[in-house]
Amino acid sequence: MKLDFETDAGVGTRAKMGLIVLETDESLEPELARVAGLPGVAIYHTRIPMVAEINPETLMRMKQDLPAAANALPEPMEFDVIGYGCTSASTVIGSDAVRDAVRTARPGVQVTDPLRAAIAACQALNVTRLGFVTPYIPEVSNRMRTKLEDAGIEITGFGSFEESDDRVVARISEASVLSAIETVAAQASCDAVFVSCTNLRILNILEQAEARIGCPVISSNLALSWHMLRLSGVSEPRIGFGKLLQV
Repeated sequence: MKLDFETDAGVGTRAKMGLIVLETDESLEPELARVAGLPGVAIYHTRIPMVAEINPETLMRMKQDLPAAANALPEPMEFDVIGYGCTSASTVIGSDAVRDAVRTARPGVQVTDPLRAAIAACQALNVTRLGFVTPYIPEVSNRMRTKLEDAGIEITGFGSFEESDDRVVARISEASVLSAIETVAAQASCDAVFVSCTNLRILNILEQAEARIGCPVISSNLALSWHMLRLSGVSEPRIGFGKLLQV
């Protein structure tokens, strides 16, 4: 017996968001799902090859794989935004080059990445003096610092775990991240602290960190989630995810 059926708008009636995740990343997907998990918002993931060792050479290799990763997202779906989940690679490749690479597979789509999103977050929060926490080796951290300074943001405090293995970064404890935020914020007066890297976990200690240092805390995952929502036209405040999700 052949059954009759009707069709509807499916999922993602408010927003359809694509997310390109590193092969080695363990933290971005669960954190973004918590922040952007709203009724009518659908998130579709694809992975991009990445070795565990984080350095400028390995990060730059991902540029050639971005079109294929974007193309692996469901067809013929039209996305409101596609996010590329790597702060350090966005620094090395360049946010505009990331956007152009994704658009070779998905012409005209809005594209963001954690670096672009973090700069947008600083602008939304009127942040000009920033504490900066990273897990990276100095060469990568220094490049990112330059990008932030080029955007008109003064780095008033800095600290890094200096860990090159992304698998180890995913295991850095939330207590260690909280301690790093407090240490960097204490170095000099700042308007916010930015915790870079999508593999660093922060959501569980975010509000505690903001209460302790008395200013917003922006992470790669938080900024990317916020920016993808806002670019998709989803502007409602989110309670429980710090000051950024209120703007």
